[in-house]
This record gives sequence, structure tokens and C-alpha cells, in this order.
Amino acid sequence: MPAVKLAIVYYSTYGTGHTMAEIAAEAARAAGAEVRLLRVAETAPQEVVNGQEGWKAAAEKQKDIKVATPEDLVWADAFLFSSPTRYGQAASQMRAFIDTLGPVWQQGALANKPVSAMTSAGNPHGGQEATILGLYTSFIHWGSLIAAPGYTDAAVGAAGGNPYGYSHTQGAPFDDKAKAAIGHQARRLVEIAAKLQG
Repeated sequence: MPAVKLAIVYYSTYGTGHTMAEIAAEAARAAGAEVRLLRVAETAPQEVVNGQEGWKAAAEKQKDIKVATPEDLVWADAFLFSSPTRYGQAASQMRAFIDTLGPVWQQGALANKPVSAMTSAGNPHGGQEATILGLYTSFIHWGSLIAAPGYTDAAVGAAGGNPYGYSHTQGAPFDDKAKAAIGHQARRLVEIAAKLQG
């Protein structure tokens, strides 16, 4: 059976989401998936990015990562999205990318593919669950199949217990609990995609 093709699509302002996406990619590859690690395009003006040292440094670190396109989602068998939380919603950069997917959605190219989501925010109750659920609303419109981690592994509870998808507090360390929860979510997504292929 061919390897599951997984698109990990993320946006990261200060690097938290980038780290989450890299942890997920490593776990998915270890589970046998072919992974495309993809960032969504920056929509903020360059002078705004350059005006904040943390943002500028993170952008520089990510500059060689391929920018996601609708064709990447057509290629994929499964999707893992990661977006920071902005006022209880996905970041505008992620929403802008999602808004480009109308043509491939209309062709049915996103349907029947499992999808999962992760997020981060500056505090533990900064709207993370609302962000993930909002992303899932869009994915349901596509006809994609939600593959949330649920309480399917002890790692979920150990890392804070978010059954909708992993959520990280910006500035907190990526300890073994965080890595285990992200890894479980990525592996579960790959396993579900493989079962659908079978």
C-alpha cells in the first residue's frame, strides 16, 4: 500500500506553530507518511513584520519552507492544520489561505480526506478550543472527515486534555508531554488515512 500523503499546513508568527508543525511532521514520517511541511503566506506588510523583532526572526527562520498552495491539498490524502488563535479565531493569514480553496473544494478534491487541527495562544484560555472548532466548521463544509485526537491516548490528558486538537501556550516549553500529544495526534491522523485507503 502506498504511503499516506500528509499535508501539514501551518501559520506561525513567533515560531510556536512552526515548532508544533515540525514535531507533527517528525511523528508522521516515523509512522510511514510522506509529509509536506507547508506554511501559509504572510499577509501582513513587511514593515509591520520587521517592526517586531520576534516576528522578524521567526519569519527569517521559516523563509525556506514552501508556501502552501491549493494543489498541495489536492495531492494530500490527509491534512493537519495549525494556526495561532486570534480573538478566538484562526489567524487571518490562515483564513486567507482557506479562502483560496474554493475551486478545489468545488471539484470535490478536499472531500473524504481526514483532517485535524492544532492551535496556540498567549494564555491557556485564549480561545484555543474556539479556534480549532472554527477550523473544523470550514473542514466540514469541504466534506473532509474530522480526525480529532479525542481522549484516545493518555498523552492527550497529560498535555492538558484538549480532545479537539493539541493547543500550546506561547512561551511554554515543548516538553515530553507536549511532544507526545502532538505526536499522537499526527500518528492518529496518519492511521485513519491509511485505513481509509485500505
